[in-house]
Amino acid sequence: MSMPSVDPDPTRSPPGRAGSGDGPSRGAWVSGLSVPSFAACLELGMEPLGLAQGVAVMQWAWYVGTYGMPALPAPTGRRQYSETWRCPHGFVGAEHRSYGFNYEQTWVEGNWANGFGLAYRRMLDEAEALGAHGVIGVVDQMRHTAGSGTAEFLIRGTAVRVPGAAVPSTPFATYLSGQRLTKLVDTGYVPVGIAAALSSVQMIGYCTTQYQLAGSTAMTWGGGGVEPITQVVRAKGAALRLAREHVRAQLGTDALHGATFDAFEHEVGEADFTFQCLVKGTRVRFVGHVEPPAQPGLVVSLR
Repeated sequence: MSMPSVDPDPTRSPPGRAGSGDGPSRGAWVSGLSVPSFAACLELGMEPLGLAQGVAVMQWAWYVGTYGMPALPAPTGRRQYSETWRCPHGFVGAEHRSYGFNYEQTWVEGNWANGFGLAYRRMLDEAEALGAHGVIGVVDQMRHTAGSGTAEFLIRGTAVRVPGAAVPSTPFATYLSGQRLTKLVDTGYVPVGIAAALSSVQMIGYCTTQYQLAGSTAMTWGGGGVEPITQVVRAKGAALRLAREHVRAQLGTDALHGATFDAFEHEVGEADFTFQCLVKGTRVRFVGHVEPPAQPGLVVSLR
């Protein structure tokens, strides 16, 4: 690979950028890559075209009915996780929690998937408008707009193209860039897209869970001591399992590379929690051995 020439006109875009005519089009271009990642991008034969991004703003509020039961109907069409616990003591007072439950909040998962997916598609639309083959170095974030009951999804990355290759119907996307992307391609895998899923499990603690979380063994038959809080363990385990299942459903025969797991919990009341797990990574596909790029030549002669 030869060192690219330096254009004295800083308003010119990189050689071969999509535009009218055979020469480079005029206009500024933007890259979200670091200098090492930018160099690795060029070494792979990809040219940056610009920064592509997508934004979606979703309503992020719902009503909760009596005793924490969801007021919105649960979506149908697939099995969802739920467990119920009953009080072992019998009736001991109107304020006593006679039952508790863990419940998968499919409407939360669906709203998150809609917001993330909408922002993701808008980023790909911008990349497609640039004539890109894909988007590398993707970063994403979700933040709640203060006081408005809404959530904002933002996804962005650097759109790139491979000169001489046909433009795909849908650009690929990857969190990877630089040497990590180079190493992936060297092993025979190519990025296909982003896979991400959020799971959400609501836990309403029954009497025993309430006492255990308070550090008390009163009203239990076990007699005290260190013991697992079964309902919490089951809720957190279900959140992790569901997130993995949701991502696996997106992959088909592909694999997930660079997977990250983030766990969140929100206390909604005494002994009442929402446990969530976010799993995301780059969807990759094995295509066989790929010839390594040519080694770069000398930039400055030492003779």
